[in-house]
Amino acid sequence: MKDYYETLGVNKNASKEEIKKAFYKLAHKYHPDKKEGNEAKFKEVNEAYQTLSDEGKRSKYDQFGPQYANMGAGGHQHQGGGYGGFEGFDFSGATGFGGNGAEFDFGNLNDIFSDFFTGGGGRAQARRGRDISTEITISFADSIFGISRKILITKTSACLSCHGSGAKAGSGMVTCKHCNGQGKIHEAKRSFLGTISSTKICEECHGAGEVPKELCDKCKGKGVARREEEISIVIPAGIRDGEMIRMTTMGEAISKGTAGDLYIKINVAPHPVFKRDGHDLVMNLNLKLSDALLGTKYPIETLDGAIEVTIPEGVSINEILRVRGKGVPIGKNKRGDLLIKLNIKLPNKISRKSREIIEELKKEGI
Repeated sequence: MKDYYETLGVNKNASKEEIKKAFYKLAHKYHPDKKEGNEAKFKEVNEAYQTLSDEGKRSKYDQFGPQYANMGAGGHQHQGGGYGGFEGFDFSGATGFGGNGAEFDFGNLNDIFSDFFTGGGGRAQARRGRDISTEITISFADSIFGISRKILITKTSACLSCHGSGAKAGSGMVTCKHCNGQGKIHEAKRSFLGTISSTKICEECHGAGEVPKELCDKCKGKGVARREEEISIVIPAGIRDGEMIRMTTMGEAISKGTAGDLYIKINVAPHPVFKRDGHDLVMNLNLKLSDALLGTKYPIETLDGAIEVTIPEGVSINEILRVRGKGVPIGKNKRGDLLIKLNIKLPNKISRKSREIIEELKKEGI
């Protein structure tokens, strides 16, 4: 998992100005054109900056944690674009990027770095749909044993009429004339870094190499349409409150690309009797004083059904009885335990006869 704050070397309370300064310093250090530059590090730094410099993205990153790096944040939200994101960052006073201490007019860095990172080495990045998220609430028992649920989500999905091709039924596909069926366009551009050869995904066919002969009437050739979709979710046994389930390619669909992911936050409703402690379940049991002194058998309703537990003689307040195998599932064949915390309930009032008995017990040192 990526920690963007750690990547930039700032704490989670850093201001936008501190984040900006940290990015400038590291971008200068790792720039690929420098003798000791590091392209991989440069990409990581830029990706972190794209998220933390944007208030909306930063808020979501702080909410979901490092896994937000896989939810379409920062540099991962590819939809035919490149690294980009240098808007608002002033490189005009930077020196030494050429390795000789020379000063450059950096001009439009977005164009240059977009070419450099979206295919400068002959690679064209695939289009990817947007990640989406939702949340559902399940019962405490369902969180322990697991359950399958169906939810309705309105999102952009593959067109039901053309099944994502964008072509009218029966018309078929033809070779894209813009890229001659290659799916990508090769370009060479001169810059202060020299001549940069790049490969870009064809904007006409979006990398498919073919286009519809006639456009689908339903989606107008886009191959996708916004609609309500029923999705089945398998919630595993033992899931905790607040955990996220990731369903790959179940997010927003995109024409001629891969759909994003769907993230589902699981909220577990509290139980009136049981609480969770790791893989164990904990409950309180109120005992009469006589039962605590003399022992007894007690019927208890567990999540698995009714059982009978033996209360030994002379138990103490807050003593815990352990019922093995009645807790949270651990793997396929193992479970945690049920912990029963004993509370001895003392009477508010006692009869004359009870008082006499207690006085006798007192004399015996009980």
